[in-house]
Amino acid sequence: MKTVNIDASKSYKVYIEKGSLKTAGALAKEISKGTKAVVVSDSNVAPLYADAVLQSLRNEGFDAELFEIPVGEASKNPENLVEGANFLIDKGLTRSDIVVALGGGVITDLGGLLAAMYQRGISLLQIPTSLLAMVDSSVGGKTAVNLKSGKNMFGVFYQPSAVLCDPDVLSTLPAEEFSNGMAEVIKYAVLRGGKVAELLEKEEITNCLEELIEECVKIKRDYVTRDEFDKGDRQFLNLGHTVGHAIERGSNFSVAHGSAVAAGMCIMARACEKLGVSSRETTAWIEKMCEKYFLPTDSNISSEELYNDSMADKKREGKSLSFVMIKAVGECYLNKTNAAFMKEILSHGNGGEL
Repeated sequence: MKTVNIDASKSYKVYIEKGSLKTAGALAKEISKGTKAVVVSDSNVAPLYADAVLQSLRNEGFDAELFEIPVGEASKNPENLVEGANFLIDKGLTRSDIVVALGGGVITDLGGLLAAMYQRGISLLQIPTSLLAMVDSSVGGKTAVNLKSGKNMFGVFYQPSAVLCDPDVLSTLPAEEFSNGMAEVIKYAVLRGGKVAELLEKEEITNCLEELIEECVKIKRDYVTRDEFDKGDRQFLNLGHTVGHAIERGSNFSVAHGSAVAAGMCIMARACEKLGVSSRETTAWIEKMCEKYFLPTDSNISSEELYNDSMADKKREGKSLSFVMIKAVGECYLNKTNAAFMKEILSHGNGGEL
């Protein structure tokens, strides 16, 4: 089993091993003093894996129940958060009990916020079932639900008690969802280069998933431990996300998060090239990796609409935004400037004068 230690305001471990789903109960017993557990999942993941996790919890003496929501980004809303809280109350959970978030990014975000807010915080075991959630959203303590005004606008930082990644569950992941996870992997490669960039070049990435997840989690760990609350270095992890979130919102969330981030990275790469910050070779490598893993390299949404949507992004601080600029693969820097700079980025990277 591969283990990555996360030393944030609360220290915890990320466990990575094929077949480890059956150990969920034992791990929950290690991190919780209670006797009750609620597994939060969605209508896609629950039929596949909830029974195994519930049985593992019950084998360790937990009174375990399932709270299931419909699959999809639209379910990451305050109404389901409150419904989940009422479910925990109905099942008699106390502050010593545990929430188990079993699913992709929607579930890790909503389940994490539910654990953070219920009785001011109870134990949380994250069990990500998508590649995107394994390498990104289950680690680092960001939890949230969406509001009508924007994505992830209502949330808190709340570190889990442990994260359990079983790459075997990725075998049931639709090809499109695997590609969405690869967008975050490409992001890590652009930020840091190194081993992740080398693994991306391999012909068959599925043969090295444990190593890939471990390397990505280590990169995420480094940013989180230096800047847990997203005031400085952790903002590097927003590469592709400001434009990406605008693409998601502009498409009414018909474009998945990973696809939107991939397009956002490519738009930023082309803009950096045209601004003289990076080379054509850097842009070409990023676009090549996105194409290799069946991700988009651009958006069909107008630059004007993307600009308007980006101004509602939660990353904006007053009139300023921090842009992750790409110099080369493995070399990026933060440029904190006025929000109007987004017009330049979109004009150069997405096309169309603003």
